[in-house]
Amino acid sequence: MKQRSPHSGRILLGFGLAVFATAVSFPSLAEDKMLPQDVASKHLDSIGAAETRATIKNRIVAGTVVFTVSAPSNAKFNGDVVLASEGSKNMIAMSFGSPGTAQEKFVFDGSKVTAESPRPGSRGYWGDFLLTHDNIVKHGLVGGVLSESWPLLNLSNKRQSLEYRGTKKIDGKTLHEIEYVPRGSSDLKIVLFFEAETFRHVRSEYTRVISAGLGGGRTLPSGAIAGPADASGQQRTTRYKMVEEFGNFKKEGGLNLPHSYKVKLEFDTRGGVQVMDWDFTLTDFAFNQPIPPATFNGKAN
Repeated sequence: MKQRSPHSGRILLGFGLAVFATAVSFPSLAEDKMLPQDVASKHLDSIGAAETRATIKNRIVAGTVVFTVSAPSNAKFNGDVVLASEGSKNMIAMSFGSPGTAQEKFVFDGSKVTAESPRPGSRGYWGDFLLTHDNIVKHGLVGGVLSESWPLLNLSNKRQSLEYRGTKKIDGKTLHEIEYVPRGSSDLKIVLFFEAETFRHVRSEYTRVISAGLGGGRTLPSGAIAGPADASGQQRTTRYKMVEEFGNFKKEGGLNLPHSYKVKLEFDTRGGVQVMDWDFTLTDFAFNQPIPPATFNGKAN
């Protein structure tokens, strides 16, 4: 009979422990991988209790806005803003200067997106962008949790799919990254970001890139032209991006909502680079108040 080495027992024991450790490590790794539904669920908890969320049927939010153009020229305007939402309907209205002298308004009435400006036949940069990509308004993405139409409040409608992309550091903060894919089609890549610890929604990015030569000279937001060669004879890629940022969260009506809202538009086109910012400070919140139906009636310009 062959004798076993005195070390073989320890070797087998060590091997067995290694196998056991490997076996028990897999569930741990699986638990570390977040599912988009996990992020969405924790995000809803960060807004407020389910019972409280269920009682809110509409919202009206008001505050001030600073509109800044930093490229190709420099300009700055101070004004007021009102956001209203009820179900899928949404409205954002801004006025600059004397009341009614310079207003920009975006409306979704439940089926159609319209934009208004003080000059007939013209629209602002943001209005142009939202009309060109009205899918993001119809899905309730614009305004984030400030809007009652925020799609993560009702994922059961199956109008989108969510894809978890891991974590990403932005401005020194670790954020969960979720790609939002609307059912059907979208020209934009849409990415939502949530704080790693609180799961509050703090950022949305909407990006579109049109490769040189594919635009055929068609008009893009703000009159940008994609496709034809520039003055140097070189075709250039058209890129444009909208970023929303949310901060300064405080309780309002039992909901934890942002009081700071920032929007940045960046266009890099044949005509050059254009950069616009809207910086909102939100101070007044009202819930379940009567909203006149005319609020969500828009006039196309």
